[in-house]
Amino acid sequence: MQTATNPDTAQTRTAPIVDNILEAIGNTPLVKLNKIVEPGSATVYAKCEFMNPAGSIKDRMASYIINRAEEEGLLKPGGTIVENTSGNTGMGAAMTAAVKGYKAVFTMPDKMSQEKIDGLRAFGATVIITPTDVPGDSPDHYVNVAKRVAEETPNSFYMDQYHSQWNIEAHEVLTGKELYEQTDGGKVDAIVVGTGTGGTVSGIGRYFKKMGAKTQIIGVDPLGSVHYHFFKTGTLPTPYVYKVEGLGEDIKCEAFDPSVVDEMYQVNDYECFTTARRLTREEGLFAGGSSGGMVHIACQVAKEMGPGKTVIAICPDSGTRYVTKYLSDEWMKMHGFLEPEKGLGLIEDLIAPGASVVTIPENAPVSEAVHALRENGISQVPVVNSDGKPIGIIHEVDVLRGLHGNSIAMNTPAKDIMNPIGGLLHPKARVEELYGIFETDHVAIVIDGADIKGVVSKIDLIEHLGKINSKS
Repeated sequence: MQTATNPDTAQTRTAPIVDNILEAIGNTPLVKLNKIVEPGSATVYAKCEFMNPAGSIKDRMASYIINRAEEEGLLKPGGTIVENTSGNTGMGAAMTAAVKGYKAVFTMPDKMSQEKIDGLRAFGATVIITPTDVPGDSPDHYVNVAKRVAEETPNSFYMDQYHSQWNIEAHEVLTGKELYEQTDGGKVDAIVVGTGTGGTVSGIGRYFKKMGAKTQIIGVDPLGSVHYHFFKTGTLPTPYVYKVEGLGEDIKCEAFDPSVVDEMYQVNDYECFTTARRLTREEGLFAGGSSGGMVHIACQVAKEMGPGKTVIAICPDSGTRYVTKYLSDEWMKMHGFLEPEKGLGLIEDLIAPGASVVTIPENAPVSEAVHALRENGISQVPVVNSDGKPIGIIHEVDVLRGLHGNSIAMNTPAKDIMNPIGGLLHPKARVEELYGIFETDHVAIVIDGADIKGVVSKIDLIEHLGKINSKS
């Protein structure tokens, strides 16, 4: 590594000589963030996974899964690698296929950047574009299209990154081990990791837990994805479309092991994109939008932890994939991300500070729900489990329909009548996020850690908009 420009004092580090580009995967640096982190916070390092040869952390997992498939006889010479991808796994797999002489076919949602599509095709891969805004069980969903292609293609191997245990294994024996050794035996207070397939956070979490490290493993999920809600409640919400790429998912992934994750945070598109732009302009790190999300949460965690602690943000991919998207001022303006001062505020603006939220236990009778609704003048009440986590919600219309149809009685347990919670939001989320939730649900539950901070309904949003309009 160069440390001086004086030819007499310049120092270099011996670079490795490798047999092929796949041997250059891994051993990415931890770079201290010096400008973005607020004063009085813990030290934050960025794990620069965009320095992998194909530009992302997915190089590790893609090459590992392909190697394991070869070992198990699932991928034979002349075969075709098939995968559904947001772009990064595809790039790692396409690079591996090029080195090993395989053909490759990838399916991608149409929200992905043109740079990713062109990059895959540059490796010689076939790319099939699918619609983004379709449910997970649709035949047009990119996962189902990939499965169909694999079934119809002779001598093919479907990587199945969302459900493959090799995904977790790759990040356990490669990423997790590397991080553990890089931090002198796990001497780091928190690691902030995105949840796409869930493989990265699960693999890192497993390795650190196995080694007995006291490191807090923190997952990050974008608003609109399902992982945060599943982690908090054990149920799946109705997902909605968000713009940040390579982060979150609209289906439950078997490569996500929440048992090794200590806490999860939500992040929105605005936070991802604006922080990623700051990373480039202030820290010199040309990283992607998901990296912005990780650093945003890492800085939040660092502020909570305070001086003397250390936090690592896993930065998954490169900004080269997004030059025409969030790195473009025109794109940011077109999508409203460059004028936050004209926004609608934060979710916490819609809830009364310090107000207690009425809830009922899952085994409480319906009569208790009716009492809570009547005494508090509310139309819905969250249902919580023994740990106090929200697992469902009862609307007054649910009770009315059940009693009218004789499908319930007043002593029926609340858990038997509750509906799934469709939207969980952090108090610091933008009010605009409510629009996506209200397309499919009546209310949003505001949650910070394990605490329910409030319930926001459509009428709450209407009143908030009215206040804004009266001031303008």
